[in-house]
Amino acid sequence: MNLLTNSSFDVFDNYTYEYYDLEETPHDAREPQAVHIISIVIYSLAFLLGVPGNSMVIWFTGFKWEKTVSTLWFLNLALADLIFVLFLPLHITYVATDFHWYFGKVFCKLNSFIAILNMFASVFFLTVICLDRYVFLACPNFSNKHRTLAKAGIVSGIVWVTATFIASPALYYRDTTEVGNSITICYNNFHETDISIKLKTHMSLTLIRFFIGYLFPLLTMIICYSSLTIKLKSQSKKENNKFFWMVLAIVVAFFICWTPYHIFSLLELNVHHNEAFREWLTVGMPISTSMAFVNSCINPILYVLISKVFREHLEASVAEIFKHTIRDISQTAAKSEQLVDSENNPTDCETVS
Repeated sequence: MNLLTNSSFDVFDNYTYEYYDLEETPHDAREPQAVHIISIVIYSLAFLLGVPGNSMVIWFTGFKWEKTVSTLWFLNLALADLIFVLFLPLHITYVATDFHWYFGKVFCKLNSFIAILNMFASVFFLTVICLDRYVFLACPNFSNKHRTLAKAGIVSGIVWVTATFIASPALYYRDTTEVGNSITICYNNFHETDISIKLKTHMSLTLIRFFIGYLFPLLTMIICYSSLTIKLKSQSKKENNKFFWMVLAIVVAFFICWTPYHIFSLLELNVHHNEAFREWLTVGMPISTSMAFVNSCINPILYVLISKVFREHLEASVAEIFKHTIRDISQTAAKSEQLVDSENNPTDCETVS
């Protein structure tokens, strides 16, 4: 069924390309279908790598390692990514079934809310990590006095509340409707009839996400890392340099993954005025969205590849878990042998009786 015909444009005036909201494409179009297959593969890899990877980071930073300000930041970052990837099967199913939403209105709202919450929570925590590293290296006296776990916990709470507030419009605007041959879609219902309200709401939300969730953090990180690069040139602390490069790699990965999405989101603002953009967005938005999803599974990989300290902690923790597992197995086996021996060799009392 071709949902991009002129007769169907009115139905999809509210139906934008943003998160989990890819425009329906002709089912007989080879290019879009190929793009969607690639997207499904990427989503599946993000889920398969993201769930165990982020769970591992949460387990180590939250329960196994010493509580520090830095581990608290990475714990929250992994938590945001884990919540997000746990909802990926809903989107995989949505794309695999030619954009038929099986999960009802509540999950339509919650699905998009979680996606946007992850985007802002991730970029805010990356910005906080960057600012924290700058203060730690550039202002050591201030850092020693004010850089505490209690205050870091308060900052983490503020980040989550702010990200929740910015993502909350999804809970209001996301909706489901039935079109064509009983196909249910999950879309942005900005307004039932007033086109001007639709366009203004769409533009406002897109620009807020671009400036607060992308441009402002980008400029903040560029300024901080430029200053830190100059600062580190005069220092010979190897551990600081390694941590600096690890955090820098995480930030660069975030912006590589998210930049295409924001570019196509801005292009999407023109789709209401120029239908020529629809062809670009039909191919570009699925790919850029896929890249954004990959970011939620890439951080644990970067920790292992770059951070020697993380690898050492990981190896020690895995070795400890392995040691306890072997010990438990040995103890269980020993108890089993004792039980068998007691059954095969009854006591004197048992013999007399």
